[in-house]
Parts: sequence; C-alpha cells; structure tokens
Amino acid sequence: MIKRFLITFSISLFILFGCGENKQTPENQPGNFESGDSKGNLENLAENMKNLSESFNEGKKVNPVDFRDLKALLPEQIGTMKRTNASGEKTAAMGINISKAEADYKEEGGDKRIDVQITDLGSVSGLTAFAAYGWYVAEIDKETEDGYERTFTYKGNKGYEKYNNKHKDGDLSVLVAKRFVVEINGNNVTMDEMKAALDMIDIGKLEGMKDFGVEK
Repeated sequence: MIKRFLITFSISLFILFGCGENKQTPENQPGNFESGDSKGNLENLAENMKNLSESFNEGKKVNPVDFRDLKALLPEQIGTMKRTNASGEKTAAMGINISKAEADYKEEGGDKRIDVQITDLGSVSGLTAFAAYGWYVAEIDKETEDGYERTFTYKGNKGYEKYNNKHKDGDLSVLVAKRFVVEINGNNVTMDEMKAALDMIDIGKLEGMKDFGVEK
C-alpha cells in the first residue's frame, strides 16, 4: 500500500507539473482543468489540494484504527462467493500511517471473484491523498461502447465506479467519513454484484470510528 501511494504520487506530479506536451484531453484530467490557462489550472489545483487536505484530517495527527477491527467488517460470503482469504496490517513509513484489512471471495466451481479492502487513511492527507484518490475532488461521468466510469454518492459519502462490459470487471470505491476507503474489485461479475458487496459493509460502524485516534 505504501508503494502504491508513493508510485501514484510520483506519476501524478509528473503528469500535473511535468514539462513537454500534455497529451491528456481536458475531460481526462482530474478536476477537468482546461489546458489553455496555466495560471487558472494551478489556481484550481491549489484550491482543490487545500480543500482535500482540510477534508481528510484538518492537519491533526491520526493514529489508525486497529486492522483487526476493520477485518471484522468483512463479510463471510458475498452471494455465491465464499471468502477464501482475509488479512490485515498496519504500516507506518515516511510520515504515512495507515491500516487496512482485505479479503478475497470466489465462487466454488465458477470464475466469479471479488476482492474487498477497507483502508484507514490515518495520517494521509494533502498531495498524497490527492495522488491516490484524485476522484474525490473531481466529478466524473464518462461512457464508451466498452463501459463507463463515474463518481456518485453513497449514503452521504463520495464514491467512484468503473466497469468494463466486455470483460465483466470493474472497480468500486467509497470514501467514508473522509477517512476510510472501501475498495471493491470484481472479475466476471456485474456491477450490481459489486454493489451488493458494498451493501454488506457496515458503513455506519465505519463512520462511528471517524474520531478514533485523532490527537487534539
């Protein structure tokens, strides 16, 4: 997870501030920045970063929830898919302090698979959070012949979903209480099945943990 944050962070900085021609179209850029106004781009980015940092932990030190408590929120079974593995860990490095729990679900004798991960972002904020979860400060609604991706609201929390109709796989993420991220990845399943997995996570209980470990 730490490597994921750092690698994504570096790539995002390169895309946003790197020299040379930026081949991304405006609709593909986080926050839908217009390429014709560099000053406006930077101002919009700075404002989004400021809001993101304030939204995540308001500059306070946060000790993450024990991964065992997160692990307890993972269901035993999702539809016809049984849990085949569950794990958790707490990681602290380079000022990043997080905990996570994850589980794999497979259909016996079939090819359906869903992976669920719950992460307490803990001390993650600002640029690092923006790099890993840029969709939080963007409004996305795209559709092609193969599939779609969009942001949405789930029980008052910002979310992001992406699905490929051709390959029948997708991703679903929700930022809960501006602290916890529930991520669901599916293969050979429908988006409805992934959303059913999301419904099995006790979002209310996660929201109840939002102040845990926050140092005044």
